[in-house]
Amino acid sequence: MVRANGAVSLRELARVVQTSEVTVRRDVRALEAEGLLDRRHGGAVLPGGFTRESGFPQKSHLATAEKTAIADLAAGFVDEGEAIVVGAGTTTQELARRLARVPGLTVVTNSLLVAQALAHANRVEVVMTGGTLRGSNYALVGSGAEQSLQGLRVSRAFLSGSGLTAERGLSTSNMLSASVDRALVQAAGEVVVLADHTKLGSDTMFQTVPTDVITRLVTDEPPAHDDRAATELQALADQGVQIAVAGGTGAGHGSGQPGLDGGAGDRRGHRRDVPLPGQRRSHGPGGGGGPQLRSAPSLSEAPGGRVADLAPRRR
Repeated sequence: MVRANGAVSLRELARVVQTSEVTVRRDVRALEAEGLLDRRHGGAVLPGGFTRESGFPQKSHLATAEKTAIADLAAGFVDEGEAIVVGAGTTTQELARRLARVPGLTVVTNSLLVAQALAHANRVEVVMTGGTLRGSNYALVGSGAEQSLQGLRVSRAFLSGSGLTAERGLSTSNMLSASVDRALVQAAGEVVVLADHTKLGSDTMFQTVPTDVITRLVTDEPPAHDDRAATELQALADQGVQIAVAGGTGAGHGSGQPGLDGGAGDRRGHRRDVPLPGQRRSHGPGGGGGPQLRSAPSLSEAPGGRVADLAPRRR
């Protein structure tokens, strides 16, 4: 209702879902904590991505299990001796903690949290951008950060953001952060976006990475009832984005989908075709027609959980 109307009153919500305003108020508070909407006096409005941004303390407690699973999977795409850029964010901070075990790595970042996670790593070189410190997410932004990235070239960039849609790609709610993220993208041969399922379908004010520039999305498996996330994943795949899904118990959202066996000791994983949550498995006796998650050779070396590629729908 909020997405359709832009705003809605608690009284109207209580009437529609046939419960008390006290219950609705509690649920709206929980939805705000997940970044799905903003509370206003007597009601709720669209997320504040167009007006304000949650600080690090709030973000660090959201979707923690999903971020852990995504970071575990994304770390498998980094090879020894690579040079990469890692942007600011709580998910990229989780990734950095895992990159500390990759020898010979060079990491360029504008995030103090990423640098801190790698500060004591053996044989990992950390290169910080210049810039002005943005306290809400401990990131360096501004012209100093952007200028320090000029002339830089690395194999790939790992970025997070506030929202991701097939129409606009990755976006964030802060203009300075968006500008630095675009400079990070310019320095990389490939762009890997890290985004949990709660960000799929969300659109915020400043575009950072257009969809056609995103090489791969690393996400978690959406819950079975989340048709919006499943639809957005298919739309991204249709535009050529490679989808890597961290499944199994690591995602922690109770989807009920079977995970793959194997852990840190088995980096190859196993093949299994699994439908996206919420999809229609078939359109008739012959089946087919729905998006399918399937493992791919390019992802066969990623560690843990279930790794899959979402194939573009045949037109």
